Amino acid sequence: MERAEQIYQRLMEICGERNVLRDEPMKNHTLVRIGGKADFLVWPETYEQVIEVLRLKEEYHLPFTLLGNGSNVIIRDGGLRGIVMQLKHLNRIWREGNNVIAQSGADIKAVSRFALEQSLTGLEFACGIPGSVGGAIMMNAGAYGGEVKDVLDHVKVATLAGELKTLKNEELELGYRTSIISRTHDIVLEVVFALQRGDYAQIKAKMDDLTFQRESKQPLEYPSVGSVFKRPPGYFAGKLIQDSGLQGKGFGGAEVSTKHAGFIINKNNATAADYIATIEMVRKTVKEKFGVDLELEVKIIGEE
Repeated sequence: MERAEQIYQRLMEICGERNVLRDEPMKNHTLVRIGGKADFLVWPETYEQVIEVLRLKEEYHLPFTLLGNGSNVIIRDGGLRGIVMQLKHLNRIWREGNNVIAQSGADIKAVSRFALEQSLTGLEFACGIPGSVGGAIMMNAGAYGGEVKDVLDHVKVATLAGELKTLKNEELELGYRTSIISRTHDIVLEVVFALQRGDYAQIKAKMDDLTFQRESKQPLEYPSVGSVFKRPPGYFAGKLIQDSGLQGKGFGGAEVSTKHAGFIINKNNATAADYIATIEMVRKTVKEKFGVDLELEVKIIGEE
């Protein structure tokens, strides 16, 4: 049996036939609707299956990519080699005291809504963040003055070698859109958020206000990665791009949004090459006009 077929069979034994795809176009699994094919895409249903896939990766010396819900990533047109893992089936959310516990494949927006239902305050800022819980931990996601590190107690992770461990908030080195996870590539399995009892009506009012702000200002009618650039010290990326006259400009099907200059939208079947070329045009122009280096918030992965 050829090696690729062996790997495919083993992955199906671990995760079940319905949870393994071969040569799968990743544009079907990213919010920006861009991305070449993955050799193998797997969706484990248990922590044990995650560990077994990691051991198989080690056994066959395969490249490995963990993908959240595909919200903050551009996958190049050449796709991804080896195994790509998404944890969409690991999406339970529950309460213990004033803590909300969520598996890493849960939507961070869903966790925010769950906290509201339980009249627990602290996660209102996350009500519009388009990402998974695991992704939110990895990049210390934040919005409207709040960020994950403000409410995180601890996480359960699997190392790439297949070992389980617990990391406390202070061990995660949570900074602006970064954490130790982005360097170790540990796989977040479960997250404990420490919240406070609050008033349902007040929590809901705040979330409604943040939702209105987001929907009125962001181009949610088109696929995008969300905010492309980090906020440069002393500036706002969107304002710099707007003042550079770049709105409505781009390459191929990618375009700087006319609604919010900090967003690049997939307006018409853009390729990753279109999107990346548009990013580089924006960075070059802003540097020339204002002397500011725009740093990416989005991750670019995969092969040309």
